[in-house]
Amino acid sequence: MSRSLTGALANSFLGQSPLWYKAVICLFLILNPLLLVSVGPVAAGWALVIEFIFTLGMALKCYPLMPGGLLLVEALLLKMTTPQALYDELLHNFPVILLLMFMVAGIHFMKELLLFLFSRILLGVRSKALLALLFCVLSAFLSAFLDALTVTAVIISAAVGFYAVYHRVASNANPREESALDSDQQIEQLHREDLDQFRAFLRSLLMHGAVGTALGGVCTLVGEPQNLLIGHEMGWHFADFFQQVAPVSLPVLGAGLVTCVLLEKLRLFGYGTLMPDRVRQVLAAYAAEDDAARTQAQRVALWVQGIAALILIVCLGLHIAEVGLIGLLVIVLITAFTGITDEHRLGRAFQDAMPFTALLVVFFAVVAVIHQQQLFSPLIAWVLALPAEQQPGMLYLANGLLSAISDNVFVATIYITEVKQAFLNGGMSREHFETLAVAINTGTNLPSVATPNGQAAFLFLLTSAIAPLIRLSYGRMVWMALPYTVVMGGLGWWAVTYWL
Repeated sequence: MSRSLTGALANSFLGQSPLWYKAVICLFLILNPLLLVSVGPVAAGWALVIEFIFTLGMALKCYPLMPGGLLLVEALLLKMTTPQALYDELLHNFPVILLLMFMVAGIHFMKELLLFLFSRILLGVRSKALLALLFCVLSAFLSAFLDALTVTAVIISAAVGFYAVYHRVASNANPREESALDSDQQIEQLHREDLDQFRAFLRSLLMHGAVGTALGGVCTLVGEPQNLLIGHEMGWHFADFFQQVAPVSLPVLGAGLVTCVLLEKLRLFGYGTLMPDRVRQVLAAYAAEDDAARTQAQRVALWVQGIAALILIVCLGLHIAEVGLIGLLVIVLITAFTGITDEHRLGRAFQDAMPFTALLVVFFAVVAVIHQQQLFSPLIAWVLALPAEQQPGMLYLANGLLSAISDNVFVATIYITEVKQAFLNGGMSREHFETLAVAINTGTNLPSVATPNGQAAFLFLLTSAIAPLIRLSYGRMVWMALPYTVVMGGLGWWAVTYWL
């Protein structure tokens, strides 16, 4: 009996994660108190930070909330930080939590409008280079005013929809009925080559769209969660943030769009595949049927969503209220005027944001440990001891490297907090503080496209339902992101070092 209970516990611990991963997490939990007793809280604190970064890097094995949460519960029990310190961190960063709670949910109710726009672009543009550019530009624009994670979710939804339609037609199934999309056994030989080509076509568009969210997300206060966090620490509103980062973000945006076109024209790094003609015919016929069947209520809903999107942009630009509250306004307007009164439909809108919101609370617990043990103080002191003109470039590189292997929100939280503390202690002028804040923001946003770990939107794409269907693996994402990493990361470093 005891053996069966032990086996059941071992199987249920961290679910379907590999055994080696479960063993590593258990080793961490055993090692931490031993380090605390033997070598002291600083070494144990650094071990905790490295362990947490490991859980972020292994996010495909297990969502980091569970193993990271266990590590931080242990840190609280070992008194490496306190519940009050964690609460103070959460209170200080409450605007970021509001953003994730309400803005992402608000954009959920605009999905029909966004899907409508992406569908028209996909079927209306024949040139692959122009299509890729439009996907990248639209993703960048939407991410600048909305949220990169939500925009990626919309692109994924559109791609899954198109893939499902053609896969069912190729399998001789009804395109409007559910079927197994992960099996090609029923695909006719005539359609197999077209399906493989369509997969490559969707892979390239999704990667362009994901990179577009990074290009636009770096530009504005609401583009990425760490932007709002940094803006909150600096006291920047929407327009202030845009002006501060523009010397870096706008040249990188231009270079990223040029890279998008060149990759399609030169057909490098897995880009350049065209949509097969037979696939286009199937999708166009399906879209025409949808347009013919659209009801008056559905047309009204599209207009309401469009007006709400304009109100959202105006409110953000004028900083009418905290960003999260503007998201709540969008929820109220769209649901009130489109007949959504069901509590369960409202609840589904919050599903995408809440796991990451919970993970962010764990981030702030790590930050509380770092503060209490002063782990980053020597590193920040070393950077600030460099000549002033070298500090922005070094911070950019340090943030870029850490963001690529862990998570940009986590890295930005650590660095902006430590640099602000140095400013409050009189270690630098306000102008130099603002320069370093821009370096931290761009460093966590631009080089982090190198891996799915660094960008929440990239990780969301990799772990989504569409990735296995179109054969988008971790290695393939890194390879396809490589040219963007070189261009965006390199130009960003140059602009931070010589233009700020």
